[in-house]
Amino acid sequence: MKGYVENIEKLSLENEFFRKVLYTDKNLQLVVMSLKLGEDIGEEVHELDQFIRVESGEGKAVLDGVETALSDGSVVIIPTGTRHNIINTGATAMKLYTLYAPPNHPEGTIHKTKAEAEAAE
Repeated sequence: MKGYVENIEKLSLENEFFRKVLYTDKNLQLVVMSLKLGEDIGEEVHELDQFIRVESGEGKAVLDGVETALSDGSVVIIPTGTRHNIINTGATAMKLYTLYAPPNHPEGTIHKTKAEAEAAE
């Protein structure tokens, strides 16, 4: 079967890894993430578009210096070239999923921790 069909809410909430790539094709990539207390994804700029949805937790998005509060159900759309960061400011892990267009990580990537992700980059 081409494509991907799963319960993304369940996969996001059950994920304990900093980053886990679930699906990759030539134009799109689906990734789940879990940010520990006080953790962030790390400020970055991509040459691609990104969509993020928070499934649980609280935090903030910072897009080109503008901060916006995030909570369950929040969506962040990050256009190409936007400096951005997602920061967990809540009392629990922040669970989210993200779509990259085009893909940003090698297919099958799993980074158990942020340190592991930083070392791989």
